[in-house]
Amino acid sequence: MKIPRIAVLTSGGDAPGMNAAIRAVVRTGVAKGYEVYGVRHGYRGLIAGDFCPLTPRDVGGIMQRGGTILGSARSEEFRSESGRSQALRRLDDSGIEAVVVIGGNGSQTGAHALGKAGFPVVGVASTIDNDLYGSDITLGVDTALNIALEAIDRLKVTASSHQRAFVVEVMGRDCGYLALMTGIAGGAEAITLPEVETDPEEIGAEIRSAYERGKPHALIVAAEGARWNAQALAEYFRGRKEWLGFELRATVLGHVQRGGAPTFADRMLGTRLGAEAVECLARKEYGVLVGVQRGELVTTPLEEVVGRKKPLDLGLLRLAGVLAR
Repeated sequence: MKIPRIAVLTSGGDAPGMNAAIRAVVRTGVAKGYEVYGVRHGYRGLIAGDFCPLTPRDVGGIMQRGGTILGSARSEEFRSESGRSQALRRLDDSGIEAVVVIGGNGSQTGAHALGKAGFPVVGVASTIDNDLYGSDITLGVDTALNIALEAIDRLKVTASSHQRAFVVEVMGRDCGYLALMTGIAGGAEAITLPEVETDPEEIGAEIRSAYERGKPHALIVAAEGARWNAQALAEYFRGRKEWLGFELRATVLGHVQRGGAPTFADRMLGTRLGAEAVECLARKEYGVLVGVQRGELVTTPLEEVVGRKKPLDLGLLRLAGVLAR
């Protein structure tokens, strides 16, 4: 009797907790009698047929590791019909009958393209940006937030020691979720987001107000995709220390937010999502994204996920302004 073969790939930006999801896919798949293969380097590896068999022992001891053991890559070639056709041929030649795709918006767009071609696919919600429609929280977000908060806590120490203001830029592309949550939990005086137009003079007024209230430092959290990110604000306020009260310094956290060991929350989320993805394959529920809503595992058709962006709760930005006082 032929043993069914499935594969798992990670695509797009890496996220802490991806390895927990890979582990869950492999061990749940094997428990159901599947042969499980890993696809190296995302859709690029799918086109190249870069597949490797994965056993329960191959995924032992990986949950605590950041990134993805399978590697990840952007693939412009997969966006073309010829690239997708080549990937489908590779899958057919290898006898692989279904794929679990762990990734964010671009990755799930690719998964949807495979599904439209008639190939069984299930997505797992994974992006530190937390902008993927279909899941309240996505894989990697909790770790990225905690890394950003640790950095801010450290910066506050030196900011207070030297009576400085810091603008800290966090990742998120064109989504301000990380900046908003980090700003609230980090006690920022102001937050800049791609979703909201910001007046830099108002930012300066907040810094000045903090100085006049006797605060030993001031903190602004900026999203990388905001018009007024760290570099823009640093340039705008260059030479204006006398008005601000504080000397302003800029720190860009960048890709450090993707690294490090995943938190408990991301290990558990990756485990739950990865296992449920295999359950979807087993019950032939294809073309869906596995996510979490109100604490429960849910599936959303990929056709509803692709091209949509989860809205940001801007009421939290107003709360941040109140709490900054």
